[in-house]
Amino acid sequence: MRYRLTFITGALVGYVLGTRAGRERYEQLRAQAQKLAQNPAVRNTAEAAVLQGRQAASKTAGKVTSTVGDHLPDSLAQKVRALHNGNAPEDDWGTSNT
Repeated sequence: MRYRLTFITGALVGYVLGTRAGRERYEQLRAQAQKLAQNPAVRNTAEAAVLQGRQAASKTAGKVTSTVGDHLPDSLAQKVRALHNGNAPEDDWGTSNT
């Protein structure tokens, strides 16, 4: 109950401050957020995190296959083997062409 009350209080304070700040301040914050998201350093850090996550998933895939490989459905077992062998299907989530 304490966390719910804290959340509701924070939401109300945010609402009041947001309504007082108005549309102009909202646009300023949105522009700053876009500028941050387009920063090359931020993008490179995000891409590095995605690559590290994929590498960790690949390492874990071998352990999963050896531990529960016989108990997995064939379609899932094939995906895990593909991750383990480094033949994961390519997707562009979390990466950019810059």
